Amino acid sequence: MFSNTLLNSVVAVILTVLVCFVISTFLPGIERKYVHARIQQRIGPAVIAPGIMAPIKFMFKENVEISSPVPKLYKILPILCFIVVLCVLIALTPQAYKIPALASLVAIVGFLKVEEICYVLMGALSKSVMSVRMPFPDRVKGAAHLKAPLSFIEDISARRSLRMITYGSFPLYLALFAPVTAVRSIFLQDIVAFQQANGPFLFTVSGAIAAIVFFIGYMIILNEYPFSIIKAKSDVIEGPYMEYAAKYRAVVFITRGFFMFVLGAVFSVLFLGIPPNIFSWGILVNIIVALIFVFMMGIFSAFSPVFTNRQLLPTILGATLLGILSIVVGLL
Repeated sequence: MFSNTLLNSVVAVILTVLVCFVISTFLPGIERKYVHARIQQRIGPAVIAPGIMAPIKFMFKENVEISSPVPKLYKILPILCFIVVLCVLIALTPQAYKIPALASLVAIVGFLKVEEICYVLMGALSKSVMSVRMPFPDRVKGAAHLKAPLSFIEDISARRSLRMITYGSFPLYLALFAPVTAVRSIFLQDIVAFQQANGPFLFTVSGAIAAIVFFIGYMIILNEYPFSIIKAKSDVIEGPYMEYAAKYRAVVFITRGFFMFVLGAVFSVLFLGIPPNIFSWGILVNIIVALIFVFMMGIFSAFSPVFTNRQLLPTILGATLLGILSIVVGLL
């Protein structure tokens, strides 16, 4: 009996993950096609191009040997990001609630922090410019600056990434813990059960404020305009992703769409009390929420410039104060 129950739970989780993953591959295309392209009054790419065709194309490209002090770790970081996002989704499924250490806000925050730290490592471990070493004194005849320090483009991105994980993600994590004020528990099972009995947390004053903060944090952790300082096109090009090519870049593309869906699922669980489950109609709500966030992010980013540090810090500080306000209101 126990083995059958366990088998059913594993099958349910696998099917849920597969459905969510397939849907996530369309999200980047929907954002590009039906938001950015419409706003910019152009046709835009096919819906399947950014999230499906692009990764397939990269899979068949020739891989390059990156110059890095720890090349194996550098190569595995995009895969690690995907695994972390996958773990977050699994933790959100109701079948995982039987494992309290996994299905808790502490675990969710821990996984998200690992995903953020990967950006720092990506930038810090790349010592190339377009996959070529950069010893300029060795390449330029008659150069007199043999001992000049070398600076790599990804170093800029690594420093910016460190800044973002130091204070940039505060709004998101405050929004994640806002429902705890109503439920008095950090476990997802309790958060879901409370909302199913008392109504969605979103429709409270504290929940409405926290939802705004969550959306700001959603854009920050996805490194989307106007918070995309780790990959600003003007100076660091693709930021930590610059030297990833072939199958590693394919994983980067796949992970971004998957992460967009998973963050929407996090919102569904914490603010609506509806976990992703293939055997429940609630999964349609997860899909709709993910689409709403994609459209909102696309509209907001299309009209936003890249924030400088002078603009970024007060914006994050304001969102952080709103997050604290939502928690305080929830405690009253």
